[in-house]
Amino acid sequence: MSIAENRKAAFNYFLEDRFEAGIVLEGWEVKAIRAGRAQLLDGYVLIREGELYLVGMNITALNSASTHVHPDATRTRKLLLHKDEIRRLIGKVEQRGYTLVPLNLHFKGARIKVDFALGRGKKLHDKRDTEAKRDWEREKARIMRKPGV
Repeated sequence: MSIAENRKAAFNYFLEDRFEAGIVLEGWEVKAIRAGRAQLLDGYVLIREGELYLVGMNITALNSASTHVHPDATRTRKLLLHKDEIRRLIGKVEQRGYTLVPLNLHFKGARIKVDFALGRGKKLHDKRDTEAKRDWEREKARIMRKPGV
């Protein structure tokens, strides 16, 4: 079941390989995510000292959060992945100019997972092509629905 999606990722990047990783969360964050207060729009995955971190994901704290907890909505969160997968990702990101883009935050059993992908940024003309194809598909569907054609 999906919690939050980054819908702009497919528009802004050519997405290639997809990965699923666990995420290290605090208790108040899990409660807020279950209440649907997570946003991935400004998030990205950063590689630091051989580990992956999710930066810029916003989790808004619940009003009923504990009094002794001081929530930080945009703190950096560590991603959990096997070492060989991390090494492969490091090689692709450093050598070939890819970036790691979070796509989806979802439940897998009782755990919360993040889907992210290797992406290469689109240029402005690529985005225009994507927009034109989308408009044509919409127009084609409208013409096919029209009675008497």
